[in-house]
Amino acid sequence: MAGNTILEIKNLVTRFYTEDETITAVNDVSFSLKAGETIGIVGESGSGKSVTSLSIMRLISYPPGKIVRGEILYHRDNNIVDILQISEREMRTIRGNEISMIFQEPMTSLNPVYTCGNQVAEAIQLHQKVKASLAKELSLELFEKVKLPDPGRIFSAYPHQLSGGQKQRVMIAMAMSCDPKILIADEPTTALDVTVQKTILDLMKELQEEHDMGILFITHDLGVIAELADKVVVMYKGKIVEQGNVLDIFANPQHPYTKGLLACRPPLNRRLYWLPTISDFMETSADGKVKEGKRSIEEVIDKFVITKEERSKAHEKLYKQEPLLQIKNIKTYFPVNKGLFGRVTDYIKAVDDVSFDIFPGETLGLVGESGCGKTTLGRSILRLEEPMEGEIIYRGKDLMKLSKSELRKMRSEMQIIFQDPYSSLNPRITIGEAIIEPMNVHGILGSQKERKERVIEILERVKMDASHYYRYPHEFSGGQRQRVCIARALTLNPKFIICDESVSALDVSIQAQVLNLLNELREDFGFTYMFISHDLSIVKFMSDRMIVMKDGKIEEIGDADDIYTNPQSDYTRSLIEAIPKGEIADIERSIQEKKARREAIT
Repeated sequence: MAGNTILEIKNLVTRFYTEDETITAVNDVSFSLKAGETIGIVGESGSGKSVTSLSIMRLISYPPGKIVRGEILYHRDNNIVDILQISEREMRTIRGNEISMIFQEPMTSLNPVYTCGNQVAEAIQLHQKVKASLAKELSLELFEKVKLPDPGRIFSAYPHQLSGGQKQRVMIAMAMSCDPKILIADEPTTALDVTVQKTILDLMKELQEEHDMGILFITHDLGVIAELADKVVVMYKGKIVEQGNVLDIFANPQHPYTKGLLACRPPLNRRLYWLPTISDFMETSADGKVKEGKRSIEEVIDKFVITKEERSKAHEKLYKQEPLLQIKNIKTYFPVNKGLFGRVTDYIKAVDDVSFDIFPGETLGLVGESGCGKTTLGRSILRLEEPMEGEIIYRGKDLMKLSKSELRKMRSEMQIIFQDPYSSLNPRITIGEAIIEPMNVHGILGSQKERKERVIEILERVKMDASHYYRYPHEFSGGQRQRVCIARALTLNPKFIICDESVSALDVSIQAQVLNLLNELREDFGFTYMFISHDLSIVKFMSDRMIVMKDGKIEEIGDADDIYTNPQSDYTRSLIEAIPKGEIADIERSIQEKKARREAIT
């Protein structure tokens, strides 16, 4: 069982001051953490989760932010220290040493000009006052403990040379380097493959039990919380709206916001045509207060269920058509240049002899771990990466045989929505200009006035406002920016759209809205999608058929529901088993396993 209390947050208030307004990001928040306990803090972007954690670490920059009220009581040995009252010098002895933090994005948290090993060794030297040789030895031991392959190579590698999962493990090693009493993990598994995510969650459980460490785990994904947490704190607009043990929250959520977060994740045990969203549960009064939620999760979900008969009938009609796109024996290899004169000594087979068809109006899902070739295959279809061999037959024409000018014309019918909307948009031009640009390139409509009217019409179609035309990308949330990218793809009246991890980094609630929007647009405009993701639950919800890729090859292809219920390959089975399901039976089993392990240790 969990031990004594090691951290108490009492009536914490953190505000940010701008020229126009004062924003209360954390509003009267109180909870406590025990040794060996994991508290999951959940909520959408802007709910105050990360600001709460940064307040605990005293990393709120002033200006513009300021902790204006409350207590953060850290139980340090036999003393209770109020973190808000001690000097910055004393705080530095606690921060990173006794209270550590894993940040959301490892690439921006690690220094790109130093090797990963040097960065971990520096943290050890700083806090433990040991020689460089011992710091290196301890770093290598940590890399082994967090299950990094070839610790010696990782020690000498720079952050850009590692995968996302490997960078995150380096961050965990750095956070664990001084055996902290408290670990704060801020979205440490967002946008990672489900298999890598499972490995990191298992690793955190092992380290916690070994060191009797308290963990604050911050995420928007309640499925992850179900696997890891003992208690749950649900935050909405800076306030705690519900908290309790993990089983109570999942089995009997009280607040409508909690119900919405639980319901908007695609269910795996049934087929829905529409995902519930927060708005299906929450009603607000004129003064902005949330009304009591009367509807249960089951009541809302039941409205959106599609039966096997309905699905079968739709598929019968769908697959009677001629294919819109035929991929035949596509190979996309990347040369490995080595030797004195940079000769090609080998090839990385990113896409290796892949063949399949896509039918008009179909959503074909493409799933697999990072590095399996999903994105390269999508880019090869559009010839953004040039395949070495194969045929790409779109509406009877082989795209591999088209000239550059012919291909440019064809591209107006084939669009791609990229993973990161912020890097896909030019920060120096308004979103109106960004959306109208491809219309200018392809000569859509006769005048700028007509094009602008068309852009505003499409903005409203993706549930944005006409006034947004004149705003810049940084003025929008991640979900809104993704809608801008969808709007830009729609301006050319495409017939085929590739969605490449287009919702992987979004909150589950925003994710549900974007997925619903894509399905709605497919129905209204007859689009055909290729939906690429590492998240099998999302691919299952979106897809008619599904392709599972591994090492550049197709591991399995078939009806999405059939693959989930009856996978034919061990690899597909491992992907399915790694999905955080959040089922009550799984939570109960996890609680019992955790209890048994703790009793064995004591």
